[in-house]
Amino acid sequence: MQNRITELFNIQYPVIQGGMVWCSGWRLASAVSNNGGLGLLGAGSMYPEVFREHIQKMKKATNNPWGVNIPLLYPNIDELMQIVAEEEVKIVFTSAGNPAKWTGFLKDKGITVVHVIANGRFAKKCEDAGVDAIVAEGFEAGGHNGREETTTLTLIPSIRKMTSLPLIAAGGIGTGKGLFAAMALGADGVQIGSRFAITEESSAHNEFKKCVIEMGEGDTLLSLKKLAPVRLIKNAFFEKVHAAENSGASILELKDLLGKGRAKKGIFEGDMSEGELEIGQVASLIDAIKPVSQVFDELLNEYRSIKEEVASNQRFQF
Repeated sequence: MQNRITELFNIQYPVIQGGMVWCSGWRLASAVSNNGGLGLLGAGSMYPEVFREHIQKMKKATNNPWGVNIPLLYPNIDELMQIVAEEEVKIVFTSAGNPAKWTGFLKDKGITVVHVIANGRFAKKCEDAGVDAIVAEGFEAGGHNGREETTTLTLIPSIRKMTSLPLIAAGGIGTGKGLFAAMALGADGVQIGSRFAITEESSAHNEFKKCVIEMGEGDTLLSLKKLAPVRLIKNAFFEKVHAAENSGASILELKDLLGKGRAKKGIFEGDMSEGELEIGQVASLIDAIKPVSQVFDELLNEYRSIKEEVASNQRFQF
């Protein structure tokens, strides 16, 4: 499966693991890299000293390429970027902000830079900033999302028309069929979050993982649109948010309701009632907590199977 993404990152398969808060520590990221994909540390839930610790553990855990995901709205962004430079991180995915702000700094240090977008307006900004690739994340994704609610099925071909940069599809992808579909839409690779969040190596709490594998279709909803849209599992905290939004709560009222550390409380500490439980729509397809190696085997085997089926099966012939 050699293409522009595998060549850009020097990896075996065009599969990137999303840098998810409270899930993407060094154990998960190194397991993905060791299985031929690109593992990412999720800096969004790490204090600077913890971030450095995970980087150093990554260096010992894998000899394969890996990177970090840094939300540009992170309050200690200057410190994180300095750590990236000092630790000689080779690949940085940026998100939640303007790519122009830090791309030049990173590129000057020889770092490969990828930026995550959720709409076409930022495609040109990415090109102008000089990023090496783009992640286009559809409405199905977990975590923070685009206000436009554009689905991956629509977003990927739209972004493909706007840019010639290597394009990585994200949002609702967790199977080999999803990988095949993303490539058919014009993507050069995929970024997978939720499926890797529910693996043995993920740092998410086991209660969160068990909750996800019991979910069905429609058990998540995009919420907190006045703040930063995020897809949440429907629990007691979600119901409070939903009621507040329906009653016209202000941004300040929603911030007070959210408080601090709500995602950590749910995803990392396992409070399934009052935690902020972020996961993508693809959660309804996840039925077991598996090791990363097994997820890769199933993903690639299904991809190859559907590829052969498309080539030979009459139902695809018109």
